[in-house]
Amino acid sequence: MKKSIAFLIMALAISPLVSSQNNGVLSAHFENYYQQMKAQGDVQGIISALTHLNLLSPSDARKDTLAAYYMNDNKHIQALNTIGIEVDENDSMLAVEIKAISLQALGQNELALAQFEKLFLKQPNPAIAYEIADLKIQSDDLTGARMKITYGLANSTDEMMHTYYDTQQPYQVSQKSAFTYLEGILIFRENPETNIDKAIAKLDIALASDPNFNLAAISKNALISRKEQQIKE
Repeated sequence: MKKSIAFLIMALAISPLVSSQNNGVLSAHFENYYQQMKAQGDVQGIISALTHLNLLSPSDARKDTLAAYYMNDNKHIQALNTIGIEVDENDSMLAVEIKAISLQALGQNELALAQFEKLFLKQPNPAIAYEIADLKIQSDDLTGARMKITYGLANSTDEMMHTYYDTQQPYQVSQKSAFTYLEGILIFRENPETNIDKAIAKLDIALASDPNFNLAAISKNALISRKEQQIKE
């Protein structure tokens, strides 16, 4: 009986040590696997490795990295399931960016706007200002949108570009043209009955700078059709 008790005590003492060693071996294995998947460019393998590593040794930085891979693979629900959707003052810049982009991609504009505004407070730049202005126009906060458009036009340089995905092949226009397009949309939204010509004039400026600006061309044609309809009425 005494031998049995002694054996049990010894087993209980050794168990945490064995478990720790096993975790160390597994962590080393998945770290090597992670590095190999990165070298091969295997996104699913990277996600799998990071998931295992985060289970073995959780960390906010690793969790953010995992969410970033999900986001870049257009798996926005999985990205948000990894890091959450709430506005958290302890979030890293990467986490805030992932939340903003993924929520926007899923059509959760109000939640996305809160994250973009937090991002702008920490790191103001025209690219973030554009997203905020666009979301504010959609939510009818036209005053707030105009503030960000004004900021964007004043702070965009000739080298800055904005990417659009409304065509089969993504294309880029200058950031200034992008803000000029938004300004045209804003002007129309401020008074759809009287501001069509002013809005079209802004879209013409954007198109003169970037003739490949498909979204501006579509918007201009829509406004012209609306104006023709008004004349008929």
